[in-house]
Amino acid sequence: MTEQAKFWRHKTLTEMTHKEWESLCDGCGLCCLHKLEDADSGQISYTNVACRLLDTTSCRCKNYKIRKKLVPDCVVLTPDQVSEFHWLPRTCAYRLVSEGKDLFSWHPLVSGSPTTVHEAGISVQGRAVSERDAGDLEDHVVKWGEDQEPDEEDE
Repeated sequence: MTEQAKFWRHKTLTEMTHKEWESLCDGCGLCCLHKLEDADSGQISYTNVACRLLDTTSCRCKNYKIRKKLVPDCVVLTPDQVSEFHWLPRTCAYRLVSEGKDLFSWHPLVSGSPTTVHEAGISVQGRAVSERDAGDLEDHVVKWGEDQEPDEEDE
């Protein structure tokens, strides 16, 4: 891959085209999991409970174009707001690029395959349950946001 093709290395998030912005999503599905925030400490806890629109096999939204209409509290990421989303996992390309870091080797833009995010164990594939089946969110707290992160040599 040419350096020019690695647009994320020389463009800021706000300089990217819509197509480039969308291609940064690695398809992990972590942003579609319900999270709990401690009111006192602000600490974020991930759950394994997915938004009802998340296809837990493909880890993609079933109705991406109208997701905000179907799920009013869906958070739509925009380039100028990424730094506000401290709940994004450290593996998230949007967060990495906003922090001036490179993408991991398993990211589809680097590997050339949309399946490497699943093969690397980064995605929620096979590990999430639908919000319609979950019950109490506090019974579904997991450590994926921290435990699943790749080793430093994978960067």
